[in-house]
Amino acid sequence: MKQSLQLRMGQQLSMTPQLQQAIKLLQLSTLDLQQEIQQALDSNMMLEVEEDESSSMQNQEFVEEKVDISDQIKSEGSQSDIPDELPIDTSWDDVFESVQMGAAAAPAANNDFPDFETQRSKAESLQDHLMWQMEMQPFTDRDHVLAVAIIDAVDDGGFLSMSVDDIHQAMLLQLDELELAEVYTTLHRVQQFDPPGVAAENLQDSLRLQLLQLEDATPYKTEALELVERFLDLLAAQDIAKLMKKLAVSESKLADIISLVRSLDPRPGEAIAVKVSEYIVPDVFVSKVEGEWRVELNPDISPRLRVNPFYSGLIKRADSSKDNTSMKEHLQEARWFIKSLHSRNDTLLRVAKSIVAKQIEFLEHGAIAMKAMVLRDVAEELELHESTISRVTTQKYMHLPSGVIEFKYFFSSHVSTVSGGECSAIAIRAFIKELVSNENPVKPLSDNKMAELLKEKGINVARRTIAKYRDASSIPSSSQRKRLL
Repeated sequence: MKQSLQLRMGQQLSMTPQLQQAIKLLQLSTLDLQQEIQQALDSNMMLEVEEDESSSMQNQEFVEEKVDISDQIKSEGSQSDIPDELPIDTSWDDVFESVQMGAAAAPAANNDFPDFETQRSKAESLQDHLMWQMEMQPFTDRDHVLAVAIIDAVDDGGFLSMSVDDIHQAMLLQLDELELAEVYTTLHRVQQFDPPGVAAENLQDSLRLQLLQLEDATPYKTEALELVERFLDLLAAQDIAKLMKKLAVSESKLADIISLVRSLDPRPGEAIAVKVSEYIVPDVFVSKVEGEWRVELNPDISPRLRVNPFYSGLIKRADSSKDNTSMKEHLQEARWFIKSLHSRNDTLLRVAKSIVAKQIEFLEHGAIAMKAMVLRDVAEELELHESTISRVTTQKYMHLPSGVIEFKYFFSSHVSTVSGGECSAIAIRAFIKELVSNENPVKPLSDNKMAELLKEKGINVARRTIAKYRDASSIPSSSQRKRLL
């Protein structure tokens, strides 16, 4: 084979470390970005947070004022000096108690903002609540083990996550000659705990337990128990005629019985478990000022960074020592990080402004006026790639007057209209919710009827599409929404 030299020309995208860092920062959420910035500050000596001049001046004035106060106290005479002789009929605590209390209270006086995180108590789970009640009951050692197993099987809704037979089979390895009746006996004791209806096997069992714990003088308690135990399926189907016949009651009395059943809690466990709220920090703020919608970055999502002037001034140009080379590398990395951070904020702001400009009607009139929009629409306007828009809109949030919404919310599927345009799926869901909220509960709208009503508005949508959007919005079917009482 003959060897030869060939010259070729071509273009290819090279993923430099700087480009990789810019892409990484672009797709980070607010929380991840703050962690990334803190990690960069800890690892790079050239990076530092740029403080506001106003805050630094206030801190300086506070320090000077604090020094002046301390000097004044010393000039009046410090009580920390031990006197040569104590007065008659006095003790050590009488002289130094006020000083010690003042010293202990001094740090708290300077704390203008209390730490609410340390004061917040730990949320009690449903299992903790049940365990506390179990410890107050006279259980034998054998029943105690069974009760713990039953409580561990209770989910957050208050129902058993496994059958009684499965609990029995699992406990055979720990308790000898365990019978299924023993498990049921312990289960019935746990079912008497608070909240009513806990540790039930299903919804019907939970409603029955809640009714049993009501006072005997409760009106229609007996009839409600019969309805729950025997005719709950008829109630779910809203078959009022059969219910009146089976229970042998009038329509008005049946309405009172159903009202009692509906007053029960279908998920009793959720009343005990306290969920810790998770707060979302928006990336941009959208507000209407003098009739115009303005978009601004949230200044709190990332601190302003700069290169430390002291360390950068120590770098010598012609010096090739190890320390000088290391400082040069840190300086270059700091500049790349700051540039990538600025690029991320600029791209985020541009995308947010583009979305707001396209969704003015949504901001003015709500979800029913949402326009159909895809990633390509924003990418073509800003001359960016669709993957870049996808990274920017992932886990990024926009604060609107109506609430906090994720960027991805504005991008959805669409259907065609009679005029040849497009209607967003979010707008169709809003139309369906509006129709359902205004319908007659005695004769609710079917999917076909809602499709016809939307067609009258110029939106071509099939019945199965209505059913899909209705299920996505957790709206029951017309038969389940029917209310005769």
